[in-house]
Amino acid sequence: MDIYGLAMHLRFLRTLASLVLMAAMAPLARAVEMEFVQVSADATGFVLAESRRPFAPWGLNYDHDRDGRLIEDYWDQEWSEVEEDFQEMKELGANVVRVHLQFGKFMAGPGEPNKQSLKQLRRLIELAHRIGLYLDLTGLGCYHKKDVPAWYDALSEQQRWNAQAVFWEAIATLCADSPAVFCYDLMNEPVVSGGPPKDDWLGPPFAGKHFVQYVAIDHAGRDRTTIARQWIEQLVTAIRKHDRRHMITVGLVPWSLDRPGLTSGFVPDKIAERLDFISVHIYPASDKLDQAQDTLKGFAVGKPVVVEETFPLYCSAGELGQFIKQSHDLVAGWMGFYWGKTIEECRQSGTIGDALTSGWLELFKAKAGMED
Repeated sequence: MDIYGLAMHLRFLRTLASLVLMAAMAPLARAVEMEFVQVSADATGFVLAESRRPFAPWGLNYDHDRDGRLIEDYWDQEWSEVEEDFQEMKELGANVVRVHLQFGKFMAGPGEPNKQSLKQLRRLIELAHRIGLYLDLTGLGCYHKKDVPAWYDALSEQQRWNAQAVFWEAIATLCADSPAVFCYDLMNEPVVSGGPPKDDWLGPPFAGKHFVQYVAIDHAGRDRTTIARQWIEQLVTAIRKHDRRHMITVGLVPWSLDRPGLTSGFVPDKIAERLDFISVHIYPASDKLDQAQDTLKGFAVGKPVVVEETFPLYCSAGELGQFIKQSHDLVAGWMGFYWGKTIEECRQSGTIGDALTSGWLELFKAKAGMED
């Protein structure tokens, strides 16, 4: 280990000791009795660890608020808003909330987790536990380019992976004993560059946010899927040092399949070995519902499949409901979106975006409990 690596490791060990003490001194609230969730024996879905009752994720992405702010932008000063939004999601019928954690907010340096952000995450876990919601903790986000530390972009590929491993070790240490955590999602929509070397670790923005991120910007003649497997292996190993119970997945774009055209390098049947279940993000189009079904089939590789993101973006809410019903035998769980506006608030605003959202939330609420 070089001097840089040793210094990074020592800083992480100091933070790790603080996290262990934090967990010991602040036991989670037990207002709602919760069980850990695990993969079912037949590997087609999920069960509660003790009662063995089936568990079907029916959840919502809480990726930003109504103003586009990420949770770290307001959870220190406006905690009451977080509480209200979580209660609203519970009332809509959600049993899982997907939270997107930004790397730049949780890491003060390559080997130095941010203690204040970890403290707030523990507060979020306690809130979820009190209400009875499970958390899909998606990490390593760089959604707002302005929040990405300059030192992070300056790291080499391996140094970047090492810093990402430190991030996940800190999260796993904090969360290991909480049944309110459904899973760890290593990254939202990772990609291995397949063409010439990139000059940016982030993919193109969508609605002002960078949801796609490269784990390698230069494949340097290496097999792209091998790179994806090695990246998953390093991060899973980091998590399993501290947490052997919670499930691990990664959020895959629908064009991850090994088919002609655009691909991500994260081919489901080749990267699934160290993952507990497969997550795919899919937005069916009105005239291509059958094609979306065929895409889903490509992600069925012997492990449960969760549609971790969906929304009536290219189809009507009714068509999305039809798609969900038709996919019942393929999919073990579904997650849409909630951005801090109730159904009534969306109805009253008069905007096209809110009309789409209200249609989705009405569908979500109507189908809550029906996908078990």
